[in-house]
Amino acid sequence: MNFRTLGKTGFSISEVSLGTWQVGGGWGGTFNHEVANKIIHTAIDQGINFIDTADVYDAGLSEAAVGKAIKERSERIYVATKCGRQINPHVNEGYTPEALRKYVEASLKNMGLETLDLIQLHCPPTPVYQRDEIFGLFERLKEEGKIQNLGVSIEKVSEGLEALKYKNVCSIQVIFNMFRMKPAEILFEEAKLNDVGIIVRVPLASGLLTGKLNTNSTFDPEDHRTFNRDGAAFDKGETFSGVPFEIGLQAVDELKDIFEGDVSLASWALKWILMFPEVSTVIPGASREEQIVSNVNAASLPSISSENLKAVQKVYDDLIKKEVHHLW
Repeated sequence: MNFRTLGKTGFSISEVSLGTWQVGGGWGGTFNHEVANKIIHTAIDQGINFIDTADVYDAGLSEAAVGKAIKERSERIYVATKCGRQINPHVNEGYTPEALRKYVEASLKNMGLETLDLIQLHCPPTPVYQRDEIFGLFERLKEEGKIQNLGVSIEKVSEGLEALKYKNVCSIQVIFNMFRMKPAEILFEEAKLNDVGIIVRVPLASGLLTGKLNTNSTFDPEDHRTFNRDGAAFDKGETFSGVPFEIGLQAVDELKDIFEGDVSLASWALKWILMFPEVSTVIPGASREEQIVSNVNAASLPSISSENLKAVQKVYDDLIKKEVHHLW
């Protein structure tokens, strides 16, 4: 495993880490505690030392699984969670220091931790990034020892740029992949200048970039890939990176032609992200143990040639850019 520094936190974290949105066995269905425990332990066995979760993932069960697993290990595991998405309706006015403090304290209790290595605002409404009192709360929580660092999880590049004006923001979590290239244009460089780490989520575009989906693919009714393609439940950019499914499949066919051979498209998609030095870590999810091993192995692939990088860019420019670039 290779390690990179997470911005001004100073944490040396695995460049491939673990996202736990589906750690209980996948989107939809009943949370499987045994599966979750095995996945997290496999991740640590593979050298992963950074785990990202959120209080809303499986209504707190994901957080609890992470807390349980890390207590069963002797390694130093960095834990990141998120707060704010429980606010309902999820609007700017619902964000108050009092509400967010309660969420942080609930996460600590749920995971059995005394302090959080990283707490992240969980894709708040855009106006929240203009509110000094929200970011000031986390300074107080740090002074109290309840958190070590603050980050933001964003939908739009503009939100990330806005967050950088707060000196206590140590990391930005953002969707970045072969189908969502905009963050590399401005955000990455600005984050680097401010010593802010980049955490990449949705690296495989909700499974599109595995190359295993097709026009006959079906998903569980509770799977966001069934009900959120048009943003019915939350930002549609979280589902297939906002790319219409059929266009995504067409683009995947072209990417498969670029990356011929025995290595999976998913592995090359992860390696592509790691080609950007500003990225601190990428956090693919996993619903099976073998996915962890495959994800970690992607980091050891050879660098992608300049010819193939240009070919990937052309696929994006020709098919994807008009669908997503202006939205996020």
